[in-house]
Amino acid sequence: MQQDIRLAAASETDLVGYDVQALDGSIGRIDEAPNAADFIVVDTGRWFFAKSKRVMLPMEVVRSADHEEKKIFVDRTKNEIKRAPEFNDSLAGDYSTRLGAHYGPGGAGFRQWNGTQ
Repeated sequence: MQQDIRLAAASETDLVGYDVQALDGSIGRIDEAPNAADFIVVDTGRWFFAKSKRVMLPMEVVRSADHEEKKIFVDRTKNEIKRAPEFNDSLAGDYSTRLGAHYGPGGAGFRQWNGTQ
């Protein structure tokens, strides 16, 4: 049963470990959800034989969640997520700027939200 992810954040559901489903398949698992109302950190694992990569996804790209299956669904393709800047705790300010450029208008990960699932 899918529901709006913001409801999960409001109810303080632990999202760590949830599978993340891009528009074209699984991209990894939630590694951190320190403030689920704003963002999640996804570990993409060893995707396509590449090294593991951690990326931050703003909650605006999350479409819904299925708490029974422990999955969240995002409105981005694997490639759009793969091209996101790698998350690094020590670069908080710089990372935030790069993330905004990636997912913002004109960025490689930008997609106009159409409000549908």
